[in-house]
Amino acid sequence: MRFEEAQRIKNLPPYLFARIEKVIAQKKEAGVDVISLGIGDPDIPTPEHIIKEARQQVAVPANHQYPSSAGMLAYRQAVADFYARRFGVELDAGTEVVSLIGSKEGIAHISWCYLNPGDTVLVPDPGYPVYSGGAILAGAEPYYMPLTAEKGFLPDLAAIPRDVAKRAKMMFINYPNNPTGAVADEKFYREVVDFAKQYEILVCHDNAYSEVAFDGYKPLSFLQIPGAKEVGIEFNSVSKAYNMTGWRIGWAAGNPDVIEALGRFKTNIDSGQFQAVQYAAIAGLTGPQDSVAANNEIYRERRDLVVDGLNAMGWQLAKPKATFYIWAPVPKGFTSASFAEFVIEKAGVVITPGNGYGQQGEGYFRISVTVPKERIAEALERMKKYIGKVEF
Repeated sequence: MRFEEAQRIKNLPPYLFARIEKVIAQKKEAGVDVISLGIGDPDIPTPEHIIKEARQQVAVPANHQYPSSAGMLAYRQAVADFYARRFGVELDAGTEVVSLIGSKEGIAHISWCYLNPGDTVLVPDPGYPVYSGGAILAGAEPYYMPLTAEKGFLPDLAAIPRDVAKRAKMMFINYPNNPTGAVADEKFYREVVDFAKQYEILVCHDNAYSEVAFDGYKPLSFLQIPGAKEVGIEFNSVSKAYNMTGWRIGWAAGNPDVIEALGRFKTNIDSGQFQAVQYAAIAGLTGPQDSVAANNEIYRERRDLVVDGLNAMGWQLAKPKATFYIWAPVPKGFTSASFAEFVIEKAGVVITPGNGYGQQGEGYFRISVTVPKERIAEALERMKKYIGKVEF
């Protein structure tokens, strides 16, 4: 028996990384030694003091019961303390922080809180697919803001048509940026705050890579900007900073009314995050931070290896200040998809086609440096063997 899908599911494009995982599985079944530079999932283990705390808390009977949907106050206080220490931002743990089952969950669900069918949401292009996916599921219509190299991969707010800005209810931004690795400065965030106030738009800033940065660069929080808390919230998690992607624990912070609405939504669809995992996240946020610096040094070495290797083949790439991604144009004669297919077929190396992040991603590909340096070096050698010297 075949059942007809709801229209909201029909409207969703296939999730990019689900397709990549399928390709990897097929190649491995065929006996190919696949090196995946596709998905941004840290390969470095979670720090031992976090694992130790989790082990202890798993054995506590009180943690075996339903948690609070909003998250333990102790966890939310750890987030607030992190913001005070890291960004100089004061947050009320009780009203301005809500726990999430990974920030992806909150990013998807915030659209359900504020967008009605037919509403407009401003979405970066290229961008993390969940921004548009959550909005589409809520029945909203994404208006894609082009991110171009000429503008430093920042949206040109002045180029958004006035009628679109007046219709828009919400805007997603994300810096340090996935997939481009671009960063934003205080001037840009001030422009966002002014724009949001002018058009009464809710700003949702995805700051998942705030702790993955190099060469002395320290990413900002959107909430550091005067007036930001009036117009928006920020998503983040422990996933990238402490190598905890599989633990699924994050937060949203900022405007108390928006935080309350997101928390209220969550009470109706989930029962919160396992408390032992919340305690583990507290250990990460409040414990020694030397692992973060160590991670970043590993990623910096890998970043340098990839950028230097591609440049030796003919690319002319600058080294990104943050994230563990390299965003690069495809060589002459290729599309994003055809170049990714060429690299996996010839070299057994998985790269992510840029058009998977939106129309403006066409002509680019993304490499993630979340595999050991030796495997990256081998991947580059294979690519060099089959690609040679490139032209653009």
